[in-house]
Amino acid sequence: MSATTAPEPRAAMPAVPPPTRLPDAPVVLDRREGPFGEVVLRGRGEHFEIIANGCFLMDTADGRSERLLIEAALAALPAGRTAPSVLIGGLGVGFSLVRAAEEERWGRITVVEREQAIVDWHREGPLGRISGPALADPRTAILRTDLVAHLRTGTERYDALCLDIDNGPDWTVTEDNGSLYSPAGLAHCHDRLTPGGVLAVWSAQPSPAFEQALRNAGFSGVRTEEVAVARGVPDVVHLALRAA
Repeated sequence: MSATTAPEPRAAMPAVPPPTRLPDAPVVLDRREGPFGEVVLRGRGEHFEIIANGCFLMDTADGRSERLLIEAALAALPAGRTAPSVLIGGLGVGFSLVRAAEEERWGRITVVEREQAIVDWHREGPLGRISGPALADPRTAILRTDLVAHLRTGTERYDALCLDIDNGPDWTVTEDNGSLYSPAGLAHCHDRLTPGGVLAVWSAQPSPAFEQALRNAGFSGVRTEEVAVARGVPDVVHLALRAA
């Protein structure tokens, strides 16, 4: 019997990485033209996004910093304050409202939202699956008005102001919002707080200039809490106290 030649070993096939999953393309669910410009609700997979005048505002993918806005304000209030009231500036995707309603310590919960479309998306649309129980909470009231005007002309005082209507003091959604972070706007915030009350302002990036503006406006205990994000600078909550 003749000898046979052993077959050469087959070369190993190179490893093929799994296909990269592309992010879901956004789908416009509603688009409205309002007194302050265009607002759009988009769906992206299982999440929602709000776009104002072409500027990305927020989505439902995370929400840690929006919840921190409420948690940090409550923690900063004087110990022993009973049923403190909170004004939430901007309904957004509802994370701040939901976190406030989850906390039994809060008394009155007032949300100021100027865009009727956003209110509708929560009351009658898809965002209701996030905020429904919080909206039904008897402590909750929605004021459909402009926050800057409400702070300027109102007389009611709150134990905490939790404001999230822009991407931060240095990145406003509309030009008129800039007055909120001006000396006059911060004076209105100061006036709307009870003694010992807390101002909490959400921002997509730290702002040392805004911290100084808070001190110049007579606030004390000015500090910034950060929430790390996957890429880029952290989201932050600026905190300041009205003297007791």
